[in-house]
Amino acid sequence: MFSWFKDLDGRERRTFWACFNGWALDAMDAQLYALSIPALIAAWSITKGEAGVLSTVALVTSAFGGWVAGILSDRYGRVQVLQFTILWFSFFTCLSGLTQSFNQLLIVRSLQGFGFGGEWAAGAVLMGEIIQARHRGKAVGLVQAGLAVGYGAAVIIVTVSYTLLPKDLAWRVPFFFGLVPALLVFYVRRFVEEPEVFLATRQKIAAGGKAACASEIFAPGMLSRTCLATLLIFGILGGSYIALTWLPTFLVQTRGLKVSGTGLFLMVTVTGQFCGYVASSHLSDLWGRRRTFIIFALCATAIAVTYTQANLGDAALLAMGWPLGFFQSGVLAGTGAFLTELFPTRIRGTAQGFTYNAGRGLAALFPSLVGYYSDQYSLGTVFGVFIVIAYALVVVAALLLPETQGKELLVYE
Repeated sequence: MFSWFKDLDGRERRTFWACFNGWALDAMDAQLYALSIPALIAAWSITKGEAGVLSTVALVTSAFGGWVAGILSDRYGRVQVLQFTILWFSFFTCLSGLTQSFNQLLIVRSLQGFGFGGEWAAGAVLMGEIIQARHRGKAVGLVQAGLAVGYGAAVIIVTVSYTLLPKDLAWRVPFFFGLVPALLVFYVRRFVEEPEVFLATRQKIAAGGKAACASEIFAPGMLSRTCLATLLIFGILGGSYIALTWLPTFLVQTRGLKVSGTGLFLMVTVTGQFCGYVASSHLSDLWGRRRTFIIFALCATAIAVTYTQANLGDAALLAMGWPLGFFQSGVLAGTGAFLTELFPTRIRGTAQGFTYNAGRGLAALFPSLVGYYSDQYSLGTVFGVFIVIAYALVVVAALLLPETQGKELLVYE
């Protein structure tokens, strides 16, 4: 399954590992909050709706951060922007552990979101442009498997903290691990280079070619593609954020597990997520991007509804966590390669940064809506309803977008 990795040259491999670790640490930082929601509700007496707002505000600001990072990566380079965004989200994740109130955490998470969104925007474009076309789906999809690794690391950190530390410290200490990603910057500075297609395009622009313009993604020939790509990401991340934000709380408040006891359930889901990234990334190069999105979205819907609505015993719930993670991450795996192939090199960072992060900003509404309505209805019911809505959007957008499987990236489009 990984024999294709031998075909990558040294430059591709160094970039792969830098982005894989970047996304893993990015996901770890982001998921530390979701795992701390039950403790914050108890410690600060906040509602689930307010907890959802804390999740949403970081995702909304990440949308702005990602768009800005995309624009800057077209002007100054993918690698430079990647380094800055890693340092940014590392600092504010660590600072979250020192907050003393809801309002303080709201401000800090808002600022953390800028770097969280920017890191994906710069890293996804960098990976998509470095990797050769025939392996792009597999490589970029496998890099996104770092999200599952980061999620798993967060689960381990939080589980150990709640097992060994008093409650008033148990939710704070995990955030201090947010400084770890900053160490990755030293590796990026030394070993990761700008993509050749980007450098050649910048030379063309310097010689008198048309420069990148942020508004060009809304031009008549590009507007429909921009809107449909945004809709696709809206649905994909909407479904993902619902599960990532509310699954730990569902297990604690609806199923009656202790916070420290959710670790096994979540690790089973994380294992499924990793396998889903790997399988889906291979299938997107084999079946095509659109077909893979549709099949995994339909399966993710069926599994999520069963998980939240059926009266499953603990053993069945534990087992169902694997396919839940598998299909949920499988929908997400193809996004990086697909967005890279949808847009021309000259405005790729801008377009990819906007579509992914505008979709992310819209998707950020889902955790808040789930939190708001679950104060009135069953969390499991609301969870299931919004999952169906999210993945329905994925199917519609995938049917309307063009297939890009195997597309070669041109120097100046």
